Amino acid sequence: MLYKKENGWKKTEKSQKEIIFSFSEKYKEFLNIGKTEREFVRESIKLAEANGFRDVSSDENLKAGDKIYYVNREKNIVLAIIGKKDIVEGINFIVSHIDCPRLDLKQNPLYEDTDLALMKTHYYGGIKKYQWGSTPLALHGTVVLKSGEKIDIIIGENENDPVFSIPDILPHLDSKVQRGRSSSEILKGEELHIIVGSIPSKINNEEVKELVKYAVLEKLNETYGMEEEDFLSAELQLVPAHKSRDVGFDRGIVGSYGHDDRICAFTSMMAIFDYEGVPEKTAVCFMADKEEIGSTGSTGLQSFYIEYFVSDIIYKIKGQEYSDYLLRKCFWNSRALSSDVNAGINPIFKSVHDSQNAAMLGYGIVVSKYTGARGKSGTNDADAEYVGEIRTLFNENNIKWQTAMLGKVDEGGGGTVAMYLAHHGIKTIDAGPAVISMHSPFELASKFDIYETYKAYKLFYK
Repeated sequence: MLYKKENGWKKTEKSQKEIIFSFSEKYKEFLNIGKTEREFVRESIKLAEANGFRDVSSDENLKAGDKIYYVNREKNIVLAIIGKKDIVEGINFIVSHIDCPRLDLKQNPLYEDTDLALMKTHYYGGIKKYQWGSTPLALHGTVVLKSGEKIDIIIGENENDPVFSIPDILPHLDSKVQRGRSSSEILKGEELHIIVGSIPSKINNEEVKELVKYAVLEKLNETYGMEEEDFLSAELQLVPAHKSRDVGFDRGIVGSYGHDDRICAFTSMMAIFDYEGVPEKTAVCFMADKEEIGSTGSTGLQSFYIEYFVSDIIYKIKGQEYSDYLLRKCFWNSRALSSDVNAGINPIFKSVHDSQNAAMLGYGIVVSKYTGARGKSGTNDADAEYVGEIRTLFNENNIKWQTAMLGKVDEGGGGTVAMYLAHHGIKTIDAGPAVISMHSPFELASKFDIYETYKAYKLFYK
């Protein structure tokens, strides 16, 4: 009669624990090499092709069992297995995002002050800015040179690489400058500048006044062929330089940058790679960009890319029978998991949660009927029938799951891509693991939840 949640580790046998830990090692390795959207997509393509998926850019016909992928501007990747049933009967979508909160370099970032060279940044997504000060940062990204050549840059990930840092003020002198500020302004957005150089150039040119800045440009030119104007056509991101690590004496938690939301992207991707046989309905793993800033732009889920690739699949299956009507009917018959993380209860700050409706680490995948803020603003709010379908699916297949909302009513809130999927008429609900320290440089997630999420996604594709 009573509803009761239980920690999943309690009934986990040693052999199963070994499988969970092994899966988490693969996840940690992927997080370490896929710290930006472009890097995540690049590594995903390698895995996709190794698992029998092929690029579908050519005008070939598709049939049941075909494994294909689409790439959108190096920031979206779509993996699909064509199902047995008519595509118009719907698709089983699992949709996550691969962008994470970070610091982007401004377009014209480099300057010199007090014989130090610095670069200006603009933060991306919701961060606590003070968490990014006085911590080692790595520089990742892409630069398009004046010649048109595209250069990929990664500095700060190898042990012998230099790193970058935002200098904070010492506690001995911060009483007037910083201590009176609110927590959101301990470090202000316009104070998030990284130190990038300290040794002046030896150039003998009277026109060059800022010798430390010039020395940095000399180094960039020598290594990458860059000039200062090339920053204008660059996408350069600063991310934490540390690697993913186990947390706790028992190693039951993975601590890392980027759990939100690469934890869902990786598990949904591995689930479709490990799918055996041909699904009844076409299975799609869609990894999007720009969720942290509202799913905008041509690579965000508010774009028409989802219509583009689904239309392409329909056309390549049905040929001249394709029409906009078939696309709309396909969407209306489809189901989706909006795969994003939820907030796990932080034992130090329990007061922001309604414990009866909050997620806990180690209790399995979190199913959220709605997210949003205040009066459910900016949410999908799945209907009872669809919640019932997911509940039955997970219960009948022994998936460990829990329900949760994002904090107490009026405490804050947040959104996911769910409402953008629902705009197409796709039945949608949020489902992903719980995370503590969300949006920080070092987020925490349970290994049990990571693996249970993978199992749930693999089941959903069926």
